[in-house]
Amino acid sequence: MKNRKYHFLPYETIVEAAAGEPEAVNAVIQTYTGYIKYLSYFQGRINDDIQDYLTVQLMEALPKFRFDR
Repeated sequence: MKNRKYHFLPYETIVEAAAGEPEAVNAVIQTYTGYIKYLSYFQGRINDDIQDYLTVQLMEALPKFRFDR
């Protein structure tokens, strides 16, 4: 089994990104860029349309993030 160390975003960064702070939004996008690229593989290549769609969906989901759970 591999020993993986996950780097989570600080809570403050998530709160700022949900509020629309550009630097925090960029930090969130940079954190998930690898996963977005992984999900955008189509027929052995990265599909730019899928990658752009997933990035936009992430950006639209940030202001809707619920902290009351």
